[in-house]
Amino acid sequence: MITVQEAEDIILSQVRDYGTEELPFEAALGRVLAENIICDRDLPAYDRITMDGIAVNYKAVEEGITSFKVKATQAAGDDPIQIEDLTECIEIMTGAALPVSTDTVIPYEQITIENGVAILASTTIKKRQNIHYKGRDRKENDIATNANTLIDASVINIAATVGKATLLVKTQPRILIVSTGNELVEVDETPGPYQLRRSNSFSIQAVLQQYALYADMLHLPDEPFTIENEISQALEEYDVLIFSGGVSAGKFDHVPKVLEEVGVHQLFHKIRQRPGKPFWFGAHDNGQLVFAFPGNPVSAFMCLHRYFLPWYRKTTGMTETRKIFAVLNEDLTFTPQLQFYMQVRLEFNDLGQVVATPLQGNGSGDLANLLESDAFMELPSDRNEFKKGDVYRVWPFKNIP
Repeated sequence: MITVQEAEDIILSQVRDYGTEELPFEAALGRVLAENIICDRDLPAYDRITMDGIAVNYKAVEEGITSFKVKATQAAGDDPIQIEDLTECIEIMTGAALPVSTDTVIPYEQITIENGVAILASTTIKKRQNIHYKGRDRKENDIATNANTLIDASVINIAATVGKATLLVKTQPRILIVSTGNELVEVDETPGPYQLRRSNSFSIQAVLQQYALYADMLHLPDEPFTIENEISQALEEYDVLIFSGGVSAGKFDHVPKVLEEVGVHQLFHKIRQRPGKPFWFGAHDNGQLVFAFPGNPVSAFMCLHRYFLPWYRKTTGMTETRKIFAVLNEDLTFTPQLQFYMQVRLEFNDLGQVVATPLQGNGSGDLANLLESDAFMELPSDRNEFKKGDVYRVWPFKNIP
């Protein structure tokens, strides 16, 4: 049995390169950029007005002029209209280009307009206010967004802004989620007194979809011959297999033995942690990887977030996520010499700290407890007593409220 750190090191040593592909930018949400996005022109592309109001030359304000004749109205997209006298102004809209004869925009809130004359209602006017100057954000040919960035709404926005209609992205691994167990029935079936509906696969699939990873699913009975045949075929079609169940030490836990028989070499089996102790990980000579998680819902859910997602981020070259730490909100005792991943609810206190309140639930089978939890808090194995106010790393699976 190995430590958590040893398991992490082994998994992260098995990164893969699945290549790249091009996608329409609007279909690339959640994917990882494989190229830099370059500005095709300055951002902004012109001196841009940021508030509705009037454009004036600030010399007029310095000379004490308080009323301005509205020469014209200029909308966003219009050619700039110039003033010819300090007593003139242009009524101008947000997004419009600044006329070169003006240098200051006074918003409607600081003026009144009557009979085509704008009258100042405030003296707190600063030169060059309410103007977003050309090239202030980026210059032409600057990098707008770096490769290896997760594509979110802001990246979609910048791609559209610079006219990048297609994006080169990292190709996703082909993933198959495999569940095992004769006790499991389909979601739309009525289980017998000692059966369960199959849920882990759908939970894993849902998490992967949040990263634009789309996985197929397969359910297998506890029959070694069937498992071997199906897995042999799956290894020809998929890059990554994620198992849920069949990896413990029970009489019907056939997965580890079958995986070895079909050429998947065990890299480790069992980690000094709770939940998820029976986790099995291996690699095929042809490069396929197998993450075989325990069947208990919380165990599989935790291992997915703690091990698979960091592997995926490193495989795609994604910028490493910031580590998040939280303050323990109450005293806690945990006796086994195992690294404990405790379910917690996260909140911000009045000091702006992230505070973790334990929600221990009823063990690794208590999937309902995940509804109330936001993260797993990682408690080290070399301690048994954990005090209120101690700070430990957390692995969020929900947004912090």
